[in-house]
Amino acid sequence: MRLLISDANILIDMEAGALMATLFQLPMQFGIPDLLYYEEIEPGSPGLEEMGLQVMEVSGDFVAYAQQLPGQHNHLLPAKNGPKPSHNDYLALALSKQEACTLLTGDANLRIVANKEQVNVMGTIGLIENQLLSVDDAFKALDRMKSGKRRLPWPEAEKVLNALR
Repeated sequence: MRLLISDANILIDMEAGALMATLFQLPMQFGIPDLLYYEEIEPGSPGLEEMGLQVMEVSGDFVAYAQQLPGQHNHLLPAKNGPKPSHNDYLALALSKQEACTLLTGDANLRIVANKEQVNVMGTIGLIENQLLSVDDAFKALDRMKSGKRRLPWPEAEKVLNALR
């Protein structure tokens, strides 16, 4: 089964879109760095481990790799894309590299770094493009995410969905 490593914002998007149960029914596994999970996800969304989220350890070599990424990339990231990736974001990228799998993120700056580091990336729209949700369910979820003040590229998401009809 395909493993995807998630950062925090994808799980927050799924929760805002009322898609958490659907996410864990998909034919893939989802993992997250343990530190990121315990600091950012578990306090507001406990029980995701029981739903199938794999809380994974980042090995020492990849923790060191994550720690050097800000110095290597942050000065090159455009401010228009929002805040620079956090330490926990870089841990998610490092875990993706460690496990040789796709990083699931909606963070524009983290996507830039992941691409430069040759890590495959998929976002919320990618889940839709891969038809892992029905188009109607995706439109409903996007409306809930919008109402929940999530930050997605709304015109692009709607364009993708309309093309799938």
